Amino acid sequence: MEIKPIKTRRDYQSTLADIESLMGARANSADGERLDILVTLVEAYERKHFPLEHPDPVEAIKFQMDQKGLTPKDLEPMIGRMNRVYEILNHKRPLTLKMIWRLHRGLGIPAECLIRQPDELGAI
Repeated sequence: MEIKPIKTRRDYQSTLADIESLMGARANSADGERLDILVTLVEAYERKHFPLEHPDPVEAIKFQMDQKGLTPKDLEPMIGRMNRVYEILNHKRPLTLKMIWRLHRGLGIPAECLIRQPDELGAI
């Protein structure tokens, strides 16, 4: 089993083709182990070369609201009164640290997603 690091775009494309050919491999077989290793290499390459940005905090909140069937009223314990909730949802006011922690605990949104500099948002 010859496996080498992914250093170039060509290596990356070749490894993706190898993975595709191994998709039906059984777990704990030689092909299955090769598949596991290649996937790990691709994930490391993608993390380095194609990093994912955190979404806008308000979009993350709206996404969680949609996924959990929540209304703005449901955010009051985490954000404050209804007018404050709408100010946050309409990008009129930034999140406070207290709001961030409550939203993190209440909705399961990663804190690093909710903590962003205002200049990164381009809205506030």
